Amino acid sequence: MAEYLSPGVYVEEYDSGATPMQGVSTSTAGFVGLAERGPVAGQPQLVTSFADYKRMYGGYLSEASYGGNRFLPYAVEQFFTNGGSRAYIMRAVPADAKAGTVTAGVLKITAANPGAWAEDMRVTVSPASKAKTQVLAVSGADLTLKNADGFNPGDVVELFDGKTAAHATVKSVLDKVVTLDAPCALDVADTKVGTAKYIKTCEITITARLGESVETFENLSLKADALNNVCVKTAKSDLITVEVTAPKAAPAPAPAKDKDGKDVPAPAPKAASIVPYELCGGTGSELVLTPAGGSNGSVLTASADTFLGKDDGPGKRTALQAFQENANVSIMAIPGVTAPEVQAALIAFCEAKKSCFAILDVPMELKKTNDVANFRDMYDSTYAAMYHPWLEMYDAGAKRSAYFPPSGAMAGIYARTDVERGVHKAPANEVVRGCTGLSCAYNEGEQDILNPIGVNLIRAFTGRGIRVWGARTISSNGLWKYLNVRRLFIYVEESIKANTNWVVFEPNSTVLWSRVTRTIETFLATCWRDGALAGSSPDQAFFVECGPTTMTQDDIDNGRLICQIGIAPVKPAEFVIFRITQKTASE
Repeated sequence: MAEYLSPGVYVEEYDSGATPMQGVSTSTAGFVGLAERGPVAGQPQLVTSFADYKRMYGGYLSEASYGGNRFLPYAVEQFFTNGGSRAYIMRAVPADAKAGTVTAGVLKITAANPGAWAEDMRVTVSPASKAKTQVLAVSGADLTLKNADGFNPGDVVELFDGKTAAHATVKSVLDKVVTLDAPCALDVADTKVGTAKYIKTCEITITARLGESVETFENLSLKADALNNVCVKTAKSDLITVEVTAPKAAPAPAPAKDKDGKDVPAPAPKAASIVPYELCGGTGSELVLTPAGGSNGSVLTASADTFLGKDDGPGKRTALQAFQENANVSIMAIPGVTAPEVQAALIAFCEAKKSCFAILDVPMELKKTNDVANFRDMYDSTYAAMYHPWLEMYDAGAKRSAYFPPSGAMAGIYARTDVERGVHKAPANEVVRGCTGLSCAYNEGEQDILNPIGVNLIRAFTGRGIRVWGARTISSNGLWKYLNVRRLFIYVEESIKANTNWVVFEPNSTVLWSRVTRTIETFLATCWRDGALAGSSPDQAFFVECGPTTMTQDDIDNGRLICQIGIAPVKPAEFVIFRITQKTASE
């Protein structure tokens, strides 16, 4: 309650009406598969075009090297060709894949992720300096500089007296006085303008190049406690990871003898100084390095575990498991991978999340209706749909036509239909863009067998192109046989969940029940006006109940607000029947 402590007029605002709700996106796809390069753990990465994909994950994969596991880049390309606009990618890698590495002195540079791609990368290490100035006076380890800007504790510096160079480490900086870790033995002090004597910081600049991708990290220090530490500054690189190994200490001198011939304890050895210039031979030249030893692993025979991934906790999940950290994806596919254990895991993943829908491929070699039907009979789910046959498209990598699994193109058609018409519209009777043929041509009689059991065929029609000719889930439940019905419920459920967080911890009273009811009714009325719900009026299209009829006193006492919602989804006109009879002139 507001406080009123003095006489006056008070104006207050309060919420009593419906809270606006915005529908969630249903056109964002998620793909799992093998790629040339790219992150292999953590959150899936968003790409908004195929060019984005190529920059992050590389290009097309060859059939000779990857076999039937090469379809991820093609599926992503077909997704965008067929109308998709947003996709999250998770690269899977076999357990025996390795990252390339190269060592230069104390610097170990490793490719950011596994794969043979690192052999095409060039890493340049060149000397650099972020600060250089004159020394005006020297007093032991204290040096008075003309300008101390850019000098920081921990910096390795080079001192030059016109003939000889030496290196030291900065302990502290106060105004224009720099204190080194040891007294300066060189005559570097000079007040003359244009003197050859100087003090400068010693850093390196690392540049990683891979094709058109170039990353440059300037003025890096090898000191662990430096603000510009090389490992810290390169941590966000997409191409490399950098590690500084400890330099080898000088061997301990032979113990000295006192006048009685006894050993005198040697002083503690001083830690070896890490001088960045030593990486470049101390001559100011640069090193050009190529990480070696990278391997793609057994990509030709990748096991199911490769695609299923591991759940090692936040930031460490791999392959399919990584999508646990993603709440944006509503369409999922593992293109071309038809192993039953992988497809079953994908279905289970979508059923557990309840916010995404799986698109499954059928093995290309299965052509007879009985074989396809037997393959389909392994599954029963309202959260997945199956498509066949494979699509003939141009293989830009091999410069010839080839057959590709339909899941990538279908994900794009889902997205296209959602944007143009809405999630309630079945993604069928739509042209498959970029498709020039099919791996197998099915006729109407064969579709009569496959369509009722939930295999959605893609067929070629004279004068109408190649079109998707099915819109069924692989469920045995007749209430959920149409995939647009399941996806409409996903849309409604996720939209309500995303837009009603304000209800949590509000007083569970009639005022709240009324606000919740009005909020959801307003949203569903919009769905009905958009054609997503059946009925000639809102009363016929949906109902929302929240109050004494949906909750007991025990529910209220235990903090539960229960709202019952019913919607009438539109069903696709799958069978269009025109009944025609004869009519005589006298009738």
